[in-house]
Amino acid sequence: MITTTRAIRRYRPDPIPEADLSRILFAASRAPSGSNSQPFRFVVLRDGPTAMRARALLGKTFRSMWAAKSRDDGYEEGSGAVPDSPKARMAKAMQHFVDHAEATPVFVLVCFRPRHGGHLVEGASVFPACQNLLLAARDLGYGGVITTWHMPAAAELAEIIGLPDDHTILAVIPLGRPEGNHGPVRRRPLAELVFEDAWDQPAPWLTEPPGTLHSGRPPRG
Repeated sequence: MITTTRAIRRYRPDPIPEADLSRILFAASRAPSGSNSQPFRFVVLRDGPTAMRARALLGKTFRSMWAAKSRDDGYEEGSGAVPDSPKARMAKAMQHFVDHAEATPVFVLVCFRPRHGGHLVEGASVFPACQNLLLAARDLGYGGVITTWHMPAAAELAEIIGLPDDHTILAVIPLGRPEGNHGPVRRRPLAELVFEDAWDQPAPWLTEPPGTLHSGRPPRG
């Protein structure tokens, strides 16, 4: 599952059974963390009254964030104007994601209590749990994506869910059954990502499994 887990942003409306949610969150809880402190906590948003308020806020904020990113990164320019280009396909998936945000079966709010002034290195004790969560979801046929697009509304979101003042929402993970399928995972060649001894020095011992699919650079031009 490690090599076939990708960001999923289009979901069927089917609810996720509680037994599956429990398995997914159990896997997340088994992740390593600094001093085994497990500083992460998860708030699961489904269809309760508080969840509906939080969902409405997330949908509004996600649409605002995508509108700004689409404009600033020129997603409608260059190859973005070519309907079947990687850039245009990415834009289409993102638009679908934000347009249907409120219909996402489950949102998981990834919360934690900063212990050392909120330094970014503390994410090292949180993000392994997020990856465990996504891998477990993939194993059960679900998909998700880690996003921080809640940030402009983080304070309001925290108030809605009653988050303690000494905690923060680090990320949001939407989850659901993929609309379509997981599809192939394409990534940059390993040789472009791994060096030996010094920056940009090739590691001649690198190999990739037969049939590995490669992507180009992120869709910008």
